[in-house]
Amino acid sequence: MGKAKPFSIAKKEVWEAYKRVRSNQGSAGVDGQTIEGFENDLSNNLYKLWNRMSSGSYFPPPVRRVEIPKSDGRLRPLGIPTVSDRIAQMVVKQRFEPEVEPYFHSDSYGYRPGKSAIDAVGTTRRRCWRYGWVIDLDIKGFFDNINHELLMLAVKKHTDCKWVRLYIQRWLKAPVQLPDGHLIERDKGTPQGGVISPLLANLFLHYVFDKWMEKEFPSILFERYADDIICHCVSEDQAKFVLGAIRKRMAECKLELHPEKTRIVYCKEDRRRGGYTHEKFDFLGFTFRPRPSMTKNGKQFVGFNPAISNRAQKAIRETIRSWNLNRRTNETIEDFAKMYNPIIRGWMNYYGSFCKTVLYQAFKYLDVVLSRWAKRKYKRIKGRQRRAIHWVKRIIVRQPYLFAHWRFIYAWARR
Repeated sequence: MGKAKPFSIAKKEVWEAYKRVRSNQGSAGVDGQTIEGFENDLSNNLYKLWNRMSSGSYFPPPVRRVEIPKSDGRLRPLGIPTVSDRIAQMVVKQRFEPEVEPYFHSDSYGYRPGKSAIDAVGTTRRRCWRYGWVIDLDIKGFFDNINHELLMLAVKKHTDCKWVRLYIQRWLKAPVQLPDGHLIERDKGTPQGGVISPLLANLFLHYVFDKWMEKEFPSILFERYADDIICHCVSEDQAKFVLGAIRKRMAECKLELHPEKTRIVYCKEDRRRGGYTHEKFDFLGFTFRPRPSMTKNGKQFVGFNPAISNRAQKAIRETIRSWNLNRRTNETIEDFAKMYNPIIRGWMNYYGSFCKTVLYQAFKYLDVVLSRWAKRKYKRIKGRQRRAIHWVKRIIVRQPYLFAHWRFIYAWARR
């Protein structure tokens, strides 16, 4: 008989965690190992991971730091754990999440089963119709500044499982490896990009913000998606008072509101508009502002509604440019449709949820790019942009369902 392991972790838990990590894909960590590389010796790698976690001898390797561009031009640091570490984090998440999820606030939407960003945007939209003022909160460097001591108090409140506590503590302390190989020790924060990080972030803000708001301001409705938060108030004075209290609360919990990005916004469409500093705000890729709207009976009015933000449209155009269609004259337009329709459908499903026509401008840019590609590919229209545009229009008429966005934008082509 083998000696019993200190921690009771079933091999099936590791297997299920591996399947979830595999479905999410992801980049290699500091060891350079990809999912495919890990699978070259899958059984042995999973057994070693289970053995170390069960015995308490698993120590997470450093997290590889990469920087990705943000919509405002700055860089966002992401932490990329190794494949095996992502699986280990998933094991803990699968055990810990069911213990904390039932306690989370109904208006916390980020990274939660059965909730989505679109749910948060829809709720925000309805409440903006009822309340005239919004507090648009931005926590400065949230993931990098989570206080470990306060977070572990929250973890211990919700689980007495020793190995869950142990490994969360070790992940919080795992160093970050910079591109030059230099290691940075951490005494606060949890890297964005880790499997367990979103759950820990939600747990932290559950006590720092959600529960505190319930106690201090039970009449103030809010929507929170991770660290993106919108609060609804009945007056500017109320908004100023609540914002002051929130700023103080954040400071008590070792966090800081961004002085420039946090703002009070007037969100009504009446005649008083034009006299306030902020009359629109962005939330989860949508810009909320007064827009022409229409009732079910066809009556026009101005409503405070969301639509895809300029930043999100710019990001879509940049993604389309990154496809470099101009250089790929050996491929057909059908090839492009097959490759990129899944991405286009994703954009349509998300940003098309509200004020879909605003999204069309980004997709019309794709059609311009296709016309430029055709201009280079086909000799008869080479160098003639107008002919290339007409060529694309003929394809739209002939195959209106070829690209996912065509059937929504070009209704005339389906007649």
